[in-house]
Amino acid sequence: MQRLLKRQDFLFVRDGRKASAATLTLQARNRGEGREGGPRAGFTVTKKTGGAVERNRIRRRLREAVRLIGALHARDGHDYVVIGRLAALDASFATIMNDLATAFGRVHADRHGARHTHRSAGEAVR
Repeated sequence: MQRLLKRQDFLFVRDGRKASAATLTLQARNRGEGREGGPRAGFTVTKKTGGAVERNRIRRRLREAVRLIGALHARDGHDYVVIGRLAALDASFATIMNDLATAFGRVHADRHGARHTHRSAGEAVR
């Protein structure tokens, strides 16, 4: 999976779909027509999460999780940004993998999930 490195790419993904978990937030956006290719991922951890050592450790753990899970869940033509949270520092790697897999499922889920009911054009709204 290629990496996102430019700020402009991170800002583009920010306006896409989001899914949060205890250890991370995943943002995803389809690059659109004419910008096809394999999936790309970027990683960020804010300074309020901790010092450089903690932030880099969280980022390394998230990169490895995306490397292992991304092949199964990432879609061609999509960009992803993984925002690390402090909980990722002490969480088990299995928890991070589970959170990431769940987040991938949520960002790619149909926007009109099973919980929402849709009225046909002929039904009256009461």
